[in-house]
Amino acid sequence: MKGVVPVLILAAGLPLAVQSHRVPASKTTPSAAAPAKEKAVPFKLGETLDYDVGWSSFVTAGTAEIVVKEKKPSYGSTAYYIVAEGRPTPIVAKLYTLYYKADTLLDAFSLLPQRGSLYSEEGKRHRMKTTMFDQGAKKATYQIETRTVAKKDLAIPAFTQDALSAIYVLRSIPFKSGEKFNMPVTDNGHVYKVLMQVGAVEPVQTGIGTISGLKITPVITGPDKDSPKGLALWVSDDARRLPLKMEAQLVVGKFVITLTKATGL
Repeated sequence: MKGVVPVLILAAGLPLAVQSHRVPASKTTPSAAAPAKEKAVPFKLGETLDYDVGWSSFVTAGTAEIVVKEKKPSYGSTAYYIVAEGRPTPIVAKLYTLYYKADTLLDAFSLLPQRGSLYSEEGKRHRMKTTMFDQGAKKATYQIETRTVAKKDLAIPAFTQDALSAIYVLRSIPFKSGEKFNMPVTDNGHVYKVLMQVGAVEPVQTGIGTISGLKITPVITGPDKDSPKGLALWVSDDARRLPLKMEAQLVVGKFVITLTKATGL
């Protein structure tokens, strides 16, 4: 169960803008000048998506919730504040204590992240990971806090997303079956190159009914040997672009995350 929520959040966020759908780069630092018009998005304040997380023989090993908390002034611009939380079920919690909270500030004008973070509790180990972005300068600063604080600077490609912001950027892109595209995503202080393949529309069973979803298969390359394998994501084939289902094959087993409830749409 270790690392489930951040990996699945990453899996959900991998399919991003194709070259023809890219948005203009803009700095997200306080001194940056934002574009004059906010980007159109299919989500709104208060939207809440709930998921069940299945792991190996556990039908439901945990739950996850993603909420668009607010839209507020941020770093000289305006940003959506989006929060995702994940917890194991009581049975799994007896085996191992886990809690994850990821958040992101997604610029409303550029749809690029200003800052992303992940707080985790894995047994007795508590960690806080934060990435500050300067998209215009193609730089980011990654910081990890445990009992000590460590930082490192990253060189990032244009249009880089964090794992959580990528989910919401994905929903704003009009990709279709048969397309292939690339997009960089940062996670855990690394930059990953992702080739996305958009497949056919398939019926997906969810807690809110059977919904037609586009199957998206990512191929990930990165600096480590533990990039998730066997990833697949289904996104609703309608104006909402809801993340319906995700699958990931990890060393500790196969995970399946399925939408169970959606409110505030």
